[in-house]
Amino acid sequence: MQLSELTALHDLPFFQLLDRARAVHRAHWPDQEVQLCTLLSIKTGGCSENCGYCSQSAHHSTAVERQPLLTLEQVMPHAEKARDAGSTRFCMGAAWKGVREGDGKFEQVLGIIRGVSTLGMEVCVTLGDLTGAEARKLREAGVTAYNHNIDTSPEHYANIVTTHSFEDRLKTIRAVQEADMAVCCGGILGMGESITDRLRMLEVLSQFNPPPESVPINCLMPVPGTPLEAQTPIGIFELVRMIATTRIAIPTAKVRLSAGRTRFSQEAQALCLYAGANSFFYGEKLLTAPNPAKNDDLELLRQLDLAPQAPFSDVLRPEPEAVTA
Repeated sequence: MQLSELTALHDLPFFQLLDRARAVHRAHWPDQEVQLCTLLSIKTGGCSENCGYCSQSAHHSTAVERQPLLTLEQVMPHAEKARDAGSTRFCMGAAWKGVREGDGKFEQVLGIIRGVSTLGMEVCVTLGDLTGAEARKLREAGVTAYNHNIDTSPEHYANIVTTHSFEDRLKTIRAVQEADMAVCCGGILGMGESITDRLRMLEVLSQFNPPPESVPINCLMPVPGTPLEAQTPIGIFELVRMIATTRIAIPTAKVRLSAGRTRFSQEAQALCLYAGANSFFYGEKLLTAPNPAKNDDLELLRQLDLAPQAPFSDVLRPEPEAVTA
């Protein structure tokens, strides 16, 4: 979709926007399902990138403790616990600039992926920049989706990070698509961007071919010691408008509630789910940030008569359909 279309949608009266988003959601997704995903940091801290929001950057002085790359033996209990708790996607993140074919750490990650892929869950990783060679290796090892967020608009990007470019992000996404992995790609709200920046980000996402399989929508959690520590958190209605607009713009994507859920009540999260979100991270921790307790999330699903969603590999993925503003 074009920026003008997205702006017209986003600026609709609130309940009209929700009605539009709900209709699109019902046309493309089972009405009572939410995908549960678990996220684990397999290498923490010491990242060479200077992303202004990130507690793991070596450029910032934060309370995060560095942790070397975990072994397969250390990761498997986490993955098994996630599966047994109802997660259908296990995501693993490593804090580094990227991976290169032949490197020992990359080979170790491939071994971890092969192990986790035996558990019957979708396997998602976020490892930084990739070329085509690394993307193919990841696909062969069992990765079903690669997370690589574009974070914000092309115009605002250099205000957030300068050690890589917006185009660098797109190059990795193209490599992932060419390797036949699903693309998990979204952004972060509350980094000093304008509404136009948010919609420009969504414009870029909506024009991916094929569309993103999932779109994580994060709310900035200001971390002491980072350049964005003084940012004012966004409000629930800003978040809901963005979720609803995303649902209409990319109808076949799972829209995932990600970082920042701890700030919102269960009633507020229910509104997000009504607006078109159909996935969230499940478990007490997101890489280094807190997340709602599992029991709280299960109670939320129970109260809303919702059920966990099956992995996309076991069900037909919805075909893209043109949706106009």
